[in-house]
Amino acid sequence: MKLLDKLIIKDFLKTYFFVVLMLILIVLVLDFTEKNDAYIRNDVPAPEILKYMMNYGLYLNNLLTPITVFISVIFITSKMAGRTEIIAILSSGVSFIRMLVPFMISALLIAIVSFFLNGWVLPVATLGVSDFKVRYLEDKRNFDQQNIHIKVAPDTYAYLSRYYTSGNQGYNFTLEQIQDGELIAKLSADRIVWDTTTNAWSVRNWKLREFKEMHEEWSTGERLDTLLSIRPEDFDLPKNHHETLTLPKLQEQIDILLDRGADNINYYRIEKYVRFMSPFAAIILTFIGVIVSSKKTRGGSGFKIALGFLLAFVYIILFLLSRTFAEAGTSYPILAVWIPNIVFALTGLILYKTVPR
Repeated sequence: MKLLDKLIIKDFLKTYFFVVLMLILIVLVLDFTEKNDAYIRNDVPAPEILKYMMNYGLYLNNLLTPITVFISVIFITSKMAGRTEIIAILSSGVSFIRMLVPFMISALLIAIVSFFLNGWVLPVATLGVSDFKVRYLEDKRNFDQQNIHIKVAPDTYAYLSRYYTSGNQGYNFTLEQIQDGELIAKLSADRIVWDTTTNAWSVRNWKLREFKEMHEEWSTGERLDTLLSIRPEDFDLPKNHHETLTLPKLQEQIDILLDRGADNINYYRIEKYVRFMSPFAAIILTFIGVIVSSKKTRGGSGFKIALGFLLAFVYIILFLLSRTFAEAGTSYPILAVWIPNIVFALTGLILYKTVPR
């Protein structure tokens, strides 16, 4: 079986990379055709377009992994079944589980590469795609923001009526400390500015109102330096910020938001769960693919490849739905994220009862 193992691994990986390349090229050609007028209208440099297409190709590779793995394993296995090679292998006394070994080794290699791409390469590519769209394809980002509410500590909330990223300053700033539903202190200021020399915020024309048990205390001033657990870049985060962070940076951001008691920490946690969950899709779908296509049929491999597309799309849709449920605030987000893998793993175990012996 060692020689056969090497041949199966070689054919599997070769087919996988071919399918990945073909699907990515098709999507990139369609994407270029759709955006070509915008490239011409906005005078986008050719190197920037090539860089965007490379980044978008990496993004597509991650998105299409369930499809490409499934198509590859079904193509290889159905071809072996059509030549009665699987029957010969099983008739020689090799168990079905043993025959699965080279397929699972290939899937494991793909899963390891996928984990590395998800954790360190894809976030950089996603950031590049987002920056390119903002710079050349979408309306210019509005660099002033209005009515900003942000949680800076478990019991402290900040508000700005308007913030300008160009000068790192905001207007009509308030900082409220609330404990057990009661207002403890409120700091108001006409303006708040980021001081680059001290790397701290400075409030101008401020008023501090503190509520004691039996009285209130007032204090005012022209300038006050204050330490807040937010920085200027926190006001200009892209919508998909959690997708643009490498795995170590993602954990750092989770720790920062955890210290603040921020409400949007769930998005970052779910992104972390997804990056650990998604590589297992290659292993699970390979297991199902071998089972589905191991029987010889008169119709050839065409029907099985179509079935592979269908099952892969079902997996992707289930993944998107489960992620949506997790981000909506379910009590067990990690369980919601793992639902596609759990469902398909159980499906694979049920289908295993039907494999030829």
